[in-house]
Amino acid sequence: MQKKRLDFKTVREKIQTGDMSCIGLIEKFLKQINEGADLNAFISVFRALARRKAEEVDRKLYEGRAGRLAGMVLAVKDNIVMKHAPTTCGSKILENYYSPYNATVIERLLGEDAIIIGKTNLDEFGMGSSNENSAFGPVKNPLDMERTPGGSSGGSAAAVASGMIMAALGTDTGGSVRQPAAFCGVVGLRPTYGRVSRYGQVAFASSLDQIGCISKTVADCGEILQVIAGKDPRDSTSSDEPVPDYASYLDRDIQNVKVGLPREYFNKGLNDEVRAGVEKTVDVLSQAGVVIQDVSLPHVEFGIATYYLIAPAEASSNLARYDGIRYGYRDMNHSGLQAMVAETRRFGFGNEVKRRIMLGTYVLSAGYYDAYYLKAQKVRTLIRQDYQRAFATCDVLIGPTTPTTAFKLGDKLDDPLSMYLSDIYTVSSALAGMPSITIPIGNDSQALPIGFQITAKPFGEGELLGLASWMEKELVEECEPSKGGVE
Repeated sequence: MQKKRLDFKTVREKIQTGDMSCIGLIEKFLKQINEGADLNAFISVFRALARRKAEEVDRKLYEGRAGRLAGMVLAVKDNIVMKHAPTTCGSKILENYYSPYNATVIERLLGEDAIIIGKTNLDEFGMGSSNENSAFGPVKNPLDMERTPGGSSGGSAAAVASGMIMAALGTDTGGSVRQPAAFCGVVGLRPTYGRVSRYGQVAFASSLDQIGCISKTVADCGEILQVIAGKDPRDSTSSDEPVPDYASYLDRDIQNVKVGLPREYFNKGLNDEVRAGVEKTVDVLSQAGVVIQDVSLPHVEFGIATYYLIAPAEASSNLARYDGIRYGYRDMNHSGLQAMVAETRRFGFGNEVKRRIMLGTYVLSAGYYDAYYLKAQKVRTLIRQDYQRAFATCDVLIGPTTPTTAFKLGDKLDDPLSMYLSDIYTVSSALAGMPSITIPIGNDSQALPIGFQITAKPFGEGELLGLASWMEKELVEECEPSKGGVE
């Protein structure tokens, strides 16, 4: 059984009984952020802004007009813009950039009286699986300071796991919410593509990017999703699919839920302890009345190759806007316009970003487009069709979130392919546009958390939250961070 955690429900109860105030909560979190500075989870901390917002929310609570998220203290991954606040994307090239507007998700959170306490560290422009590619230095895993928290939303996951905040927004292009959540032993949700507006999210790969959330509990992810989901006229890719009441799914009976177990998730490369943890959990689900059936996703073995053709291609186009002319870093040691742009991009971008820009430009170039990019898009369609066939007989699919638990900082930095394979179980559902959630199911022999992933059909976030909530209450062991949180 899971130990008691300071989740949003607990905070609201304490506020309503007078045992806690928002301003008192903020002071405790700010203290925790200061004490946990060595994790390097934050790029910016909004001390004055958070205090002002907390005082405002306390007044609203007293007057009985507070929003749905009053008492929720969040951080935001630093590739989501916030008005008059720095947005760096973990890159030197956005040095001293302050956004003139709010992302839609920021507007919706603030409109429901959430308190945003800062911006979290990330792999530069979301490109990485270890949070070692940030211009602001690597983030450390609060469970083991010598290990990576995962990426690219590593700062968000580490901040939640260490108790610096209650929850955080991240972005997930190929696994960047789910993989760090798994490595840090917290909950991470990637919604259906189009479920949440991307207006104000700095683009990496536009056909894959999706804003998601990381929290200590499944219910908190549901609360955040309830607020940020829905159609946005400023994002033409956002869906007008009605947003259901996610809380109504949390206490549903799981008996006779049909769950598919893709056999391709258990091939070589899966760590033995992760495999054993997942298989044990599958057995418990079966004993609880869940109907387990084998399914096949025959094309997911091509997921990594497909992703690393499509995502860099889109990145090479999206990142062309960073030229040193309009905003951000500009190299001044140049002899002309062309040299200035070249030198700005040379010194402004990190090695991983430059690697992906070059790869993307190559696959889009004349003579190679059909051989690489077009073929990858065709395989992406086959992967999506695999999921559609599986969901014809299943309600959800389950399996490991990552092939291993958190690896040590530096272990894979010089081996890009090994690093890319960290996302082998998350990229395929992202390519297909499916929603997925990861929850911790216990620890390995080194006390590192094992992540368990559940994937649903498009707009099936309610089914994800329902099964994950049952598992959280009945199965999940606490993954204690090395640093204490706010109690």
